[in-house]
Amino acid sequence: MSARASAPAPSAWFRCAAGCDFRAELVDVVYECPRCSGLLEVEHDRAALAARSGDDWKALFDSRFKLGAWPYGSGVWGKKEWVYPQLATENVVSMFEGGSPLLRVDRYARELGLDDVWVKECGVTHTGSFKDLGMTVLVSAVNEMRARGQSVRAVACASTGDTSAALSAYCAAAGIPSVVLLPRGKISTAQLVQPISNGALVLELDTDFDGCMRVVRELAHTKDIYLANSMNSLRIEGQKTASIEIAQQLGWSSPDWIVIPGGNLGNASAVGKGFLLMKELGLVDRLPRLVVAQAAQANPLWRATSGAGVRPTAAVVVPPVAAQRTLASAIQIGAPVSAKRALRALEALDGVVEQATEQELADAAARADRAGLFTCPHTGVALAALEKLAARGAIRRGERVVVISTAHGLKFSDFKVGYHDGTLPGIASPLRNPGVKLAATLGAVQDAIAARFGQR
Repeated sequence: MSARASAPAPSAWFRCAAGCDFRAELVDVVYECPRCSGLLEVEHDRAALAARSGDDWKALFDSRFKLGAWPYGSGVWGKKEWVYPQLATENVVSMFEGGSPLLRVDRYARELGLDDVWVKECGVTHTGSFKDLGMTVLVSAVNEMRARGQSVRAVACASTGDTSAALSAYCAAAGIPSVVLLPRGKISTAQLVQPISNGALVLELDTDFDGCMRVVRELAHTKDIYLANSMNSLRIEGQKTASIEIAQQLGWSSPDWIVIPGGNLGNASAVGKGFLLMKELGLVDRLPRLVVAQAAQANPLWRATSGAGVRPTAAVVVPPVAAQRTLASAIQIGAPVSAKRALRALEALDGVVEQATEQELADAAARADRAGLFTCPHTGVALAALEKLAARGAIRRGERVVVISTAHGLKFSDFKVGYHDGTLPGIASPLRNPGVKLAATLGAVQDAIAARFGQR
């Protein structure tokens, strides 16, 4: 019998992220350690995963990528052994998520004095955001629970928009009721209408995201209402596949830098988890450096680290702040539940935290759009952080940078229109490009062309 045949099948379970002696099955309704109240994380049987060589894992993942039989053509479920290995395939709820483009943006890079910048377009997915990667895992887990006879009446989340869209879509596909709690008047119309269209119970609360999060955590004390926010570490397992996919698209190599916007900070920890697992199992030979970018209006992690002159480590305490209104509404979060997770990732990946003002994020988004992108304001925060780090020489020419774009710009058309109309409050819009209204004559059109591009 071969070593491969005798190797144990991959498996995974919950454990306390703080190190307590606590373990639970992935179908258990549990989010925090009962001993220390810390968050849980999904732990994998590393010995079982290591029984396959790094080259064999790469070959397997490549053979499935956007090609495999359902559900293995999904960017998430093509890595099923690293995500939720013991989940019954018939209980997977997938929208063929992942497999999003990795775009090289040379024109934008040249403007920054760099020459190797890429944008991972995670918004090019079913509901238009990075959240699909985690929600497919969480809703599939609930589908498995219900198939086993467990009583899960509904799945609920607090959201600034994108999480609610992902939850409602995947629950609708599986026939599972969903409940979303949104801060009234603080998300875009496009984000609000997605869960409404998918049949979710949409509750608009007179509070901010942190207030919605407080209520949904209390609601989830009822065991038949399952919590779908990123404190549920099943979400992280799906989101970490973005890191694996980036390395795969770069020929199984790590960039020098990964830049990602940070709000509740689950995404940042997922990026770190993916790269650390690849390094351990021999799929990449080095780790990238991680940049977590926060809006200056909602910047608790930046205040606790860069703003205080402190290197990001797991020992740092991140006090909550009162998040102020920001154009980057999805990361308008003052009490991030995954702060400790993100700090561990930052420490392991020699990371830094940067912030962006409203003017900086709006201009960075507009500048990238001029180079062919169509960025959401949250990606604008990440791009502004890149621009600042490049300007002061922390990121240098010759280093490869990947910026993770977490949502599609079409979900934030009001932001785009406001910038180019010059109507965003407090924003100067130096790169605005409003439409030109003309008489319907050849001469008027020729004059407008000449005014923009000069005479022939």
